[in-house]
Amino acid sequence: MDWSKIKTIFIITFLILDVYLLFQFMKIRDANKYEVANEASFEEKLKADEIQYNDLPKAPIKDQYLSAKPKIFIKADFAKLKGQSATIMDQGSKLQVTLEKPLQLSSKFEPAELSGFLKENVLYGEHYQFWEKDDKKNTITFFQQYDNFTLYQNINGMITFTYNADNQIVSYQQSYLEGFEKLTAKEDILLPLKAIETLHQKGMLKPKSKITKVELGYSTLIQLAASQVLAPTWRFVVNDKESLFVNAFEGQIIDFKSDENSKVE
Repeated sequence: MDWSKIKTIFIITFLILDVYLLFQFMKIRDANKYEVANEASFEEKLKADEIQYNDLPKAPIKDQYLSAKPKIFIKADFAKLKGQSATIMDQGSKLQVTLEKPLQLSSKFEPAELSGFLKENVLYGEHYQFWEKDDKKNTITFFQQYDNFTLYQNINGMITFTYNADNQIVSYQQSYLEGFEKLTAKEDILLPLKAIETLHQKGMLKPKSKITKVELGYSTLIQLAASQVLAPTWRFVVNDKESLFVNAFEGQIIDFKSDENSKVE
């Protein structure tokens, strides 16, 4: 056996392996540099457009798809409604409730005014979070939450209070999602900065605007007859007024104003 030849073969083999590993390392390093450069470049674009935002998480965030189904209300539920009369609508998925004694609101409404009523007089009232007060429609809307995450614009998980000319709550409609299940294992979702980049590319963020709030919730991805699939969704509040939504897995902009909750490619 020629040990000198074997030694030479081993040396050449290890040299080739070292070169291959070095090549792979350089590729990964260059890719990371490119990603950091892209991020820095986009941040410069935001700065040039005078678009402001607070510190954003940069560490990976994991989430998953969920499923849930509308609760079907029954007359036995009425027993829990004190001082209220109720009727069942939409094949049981919605309650229409009238207050026997109107609930007076202050001239400068604060969501906390309804917190006690929700907890004590509304079915699952503690599971809802204030969303908006609409003075044109005389309504106050609360969205349902799951595990402290808001279910955005979900017609099957919301409460809409109606108030009269005397600023009194007189009635409300309620729907509720139940039977939540985790459909997938948790995976990395889009970081907020990448979602902001999508909004910027599509012209949704105007120059000199300010992102005043960033939060993660869920929106309906697929609406089925008896259930729905919910996807993690980023919400960006711009100038304390407008809310913009991005699917946190697919990176698509969600337009809730569309009849079909369309996504902007």
